[in-house]
Amino acid sequence: MCGVVGVAAHEPVNQILYDGLTMLQHRGQDAAGIVTLQDGRLYLRKDNGMVRDVFLNHHMMKLVGKFGIGHVRYPTAGTSSSAEAQPFYVNSPYGITLAHNGNLTNAASLAKELYIEDRRHLNTDSDSEVLLNILAHEMQNLGKTKPTSDDIFEALKAVYSRCEGAYGVVALITGHGLLAFRDPNGIRPLVFGKRLAPNGGTEYMVASESVALTGSGFSIVRDVKPGEAIFIDLDHKLHTHQCVEPKEHAPCIFEYVYFARPDSIMDNISVYKARLRMGEKLADKIMAEWGVDHDIDVVIPIPDTSRTSAMELALKMNVKYREGFMKNRYIGRTFIMPGQQQRKKSVRQKLSAVPLEFKGKNVLLVDDSIVRGTTCHEIIQMARDAGANKVFFASAAPPVKYPNVYGIDMPVRNELIASGHTVDEVRDIIGADRLIFQGIDDLIDAVKDTKYSNVEGFDCAVFNGCYVTGQINEAYLDNLQQQRSDTAKANKGVQIVADTPVDMTGVEES
Repeated sequence: MCGVVGVAAHEPVNQILYDGLTMLQHRGQDAAGIVTLQDGRLYLRKDNGMVRDVFLNHHMMKLVGKFGIGHVRYPTAGTSSSAEAQPFYVNSPYGITLAHNGNLTNAASLAKELYIEDRRHLNTDSDSEVLLNILAHEMQNLGKTKPTSDDIFEALKAVYSRCEGAYGVVALITGHGLLAFRDPNGIRPLVFGKRLAPNGGTEYMVASESVALTGSGFSIVRDVKPGEAIFIDLDHKLHTHQCVEPKEHAPCIFEYVYFARPDSIMDNISVYKARLRMGEKLADKIMAEWGVDHDIDVVIPIPDTSRTSAMELALKMNVKYREGFMKNRYIGRTFIMPGQQQRKKSVRQKLSAVPLEFKGKNVLLVDDSIVRGTTCHEIIQMARDAGANKVFFASAAPPVKYPNVYGIDMPVRNELIASGHTVDEVRDIIGADRLIFQGIDDLIDAVKDTKYSNVEGFDCAVFNGCYVTGQINEAYLDNLQQQRSDTAKANKGVQIVADTPVDMTGVEES
């Protein structure tokens, strides 16, 4: 999962982009990048690391311009080298730079088309570079030196016809303006807003989550619709167009379970309220299946994403809620870390138990989900080491049984603990005395329970194997396993590689 941001302002955008990426840091800690536009030139800074580490003061001073885009990344596939940090750039036509959140499910076939038919060279394994070159090729096919907004939207129709999967995109077209567009199912989030500039003009911002906008003083206009593009020209005029007919509006439900910040609003659904309702639904299921004699003394969340659900669960069950784990906030999110050994090692560095809350008690630990099971196994053992009498475990999401193909780094079925195991078997593997998962219908009801959203359904493929875009078969999933398993990544030498030179001819790199 990644985060994107784009800004068209009447003042320098470097600080706005930096602040926006900081607000989206939870979506990826592998790499960060910013490109700005001024007087027909692009200014780039990108590298591996957190936002605060990639952009130092002397880098920020060189990111001049009133238009810009930014990106925070974690690697879905390929390597973690800075060569795959975004935004990506192509010099023809016009000079286009692009940042992408999501995953193209037909990236491999598109890469072949680009080489054989479009005569375009790809320098990385990233599907985002594929998407950029598809956009560049279709823009070049316009044959126009000065394309209008209508021309750009026409080129995007061809992009939509070729690209399958999930994508929320921001791009800069040198000499023309800021472009953003979203996949036809709206799987990946994208929202835009505006604010009044000191000179009286209107400034616009596009981002993966609403918190990036509100944190910089922009008011939310609305979500970008599925299949819609917006373009802000250099005169700060907003153009919008429905490039293709939207398909079933089905955002990724895992955004609400785990990825998004609780203070975000996505497709007019409050993430915070959705997680409250997850806690309520889970409490109902526990009381229905475990009865009034559930034997729970205290409810403790696994910080941070499960805290909202755990609080509401404890309230509804009339059980004490306590903070039993203290988090070291200088350790990255373990789910995002590449490699099983690194994930396992980081758990005890990341969390420490408060023995007072565990000693002699029957504890219900609540987490947002169970993916590989490594983290929860370690945490359950930490609870026992802290003196817990019994350790129960509850997941606010259903069992994750299937690979994700839309941009989440859990694509390999045999690395998912719930795939091929019953609930009782999972309980034994993670070492819990009791284990309960949210029901999928309850999860959908919890997220959809709002009168303000037009969402028709959700992509729940990781839970039920039903891929909303279709065209995902066993052969496709087998190929993913060969490419993206921890073993495959280890064989490729996936690691953090700093200071990899990037050829950005025609771009000033700070």
